[in-house]
Amino acid sequence: MNYALFVGCQIPAHLTQYEISARAVLAKLGVGVVDVKQFSCCGYPVRNLDVKTSVLFAARNLALAARENLQVMTLCKCCFGNLKKAEHLLKEDSSLRAEINEILQREALSYEGEGEVKHLLSVLFHEVGLDAIKKKVVRPFADVNIATHYGCHALRPSKIVAFDDPVAPSLFDQLVELTGATSIYWPAQLECCGGPLLGINDELSMDLTEKKRADAKQHGAHYLCAACTYCQIQFDAVQQMISSSRGTNHELASILYPQLLGLSMGLEARALGLELNQLSLDTIEDFYFVPEPEEEEPEEAAEA
Repeated sequence: MNYALFVGCQIPAHLTQYEISARAVLAKLGVGVVDVKQFSCCGYPVRNLDVKTSVLFAARNLALAARENLQVMTLCKCCFGNLKKAEHLLKEDSSLRAEINEILQREALSYEGEGEVKHLLSVLFHEVGLDAIKKKVVRPFADVNIATHYGCHALRPSKIVAFDDPVAPSLFDQLVELTGATSIYWPAQLECCGGPLLGINDELSMDLTEKKRADAKQHGAHYLCAACTYCQIQFDAVQQMISSSRGTNHELASILYPQLLGLSMGLEARALGLELNQLSLDTIEDFYFVPEPEEEEPEEAAEA
């Protein structure tokens, strides 16, 4: 089981712990990843400026993976959503595909709809499987409440991304509960993290993040859990920005899913890049399950 690992632009620059932890967990589960050196931007940043340029960027990456007979596995859900959108458009629109392929021919590339784009969570859930992952959990958590954040691009447009039920998703919650943690109900679970507004309207961006943090905390969360680059940056770095700019101190640390899973699989914190998270996760290991010591049999019963 090998995939072309698509890490995108933001992870190497701002969230290396996502790649570190994902690679560590995938290796432990026997999932092979191939680094396609020519991979470039997924096209998401220009999607609202020029759709064809966005599709061209995405198609180039899809063509590079297809040349290696590999399916693409993404970590970032924005990359996932944009690559899935381009994949859909290229399969549905033959004239667009021909136009894009004419440009790709300059690099001796073409894309005819081969393979399929998958997100890390989809690979874990559908390809590796819950039972296989459960067998690797050797250090489960107990009495820790996790608020899962699905992210907008994983769920919409639902017919294109086909990640999970867009109204009542459960895939991420099930993966979290494999670790022994409890995935809680919280009303703001499917609302935007505020990431798309950062740099455009910082106050509104922080308002949305603060609303989600407050809702998760109100419903008993000990930690947020994300599996998207921009969402994790929002919950980690931007929460710090909220505290410093607004004089509050009510952070709710966010852990990346492969970090949470990796800890439950017995991997050490440094191997998962936990020290790179801006909001401390030092106390999460306090929630490991500790079995009750077995009671010794009374001496009389033992002699009998």
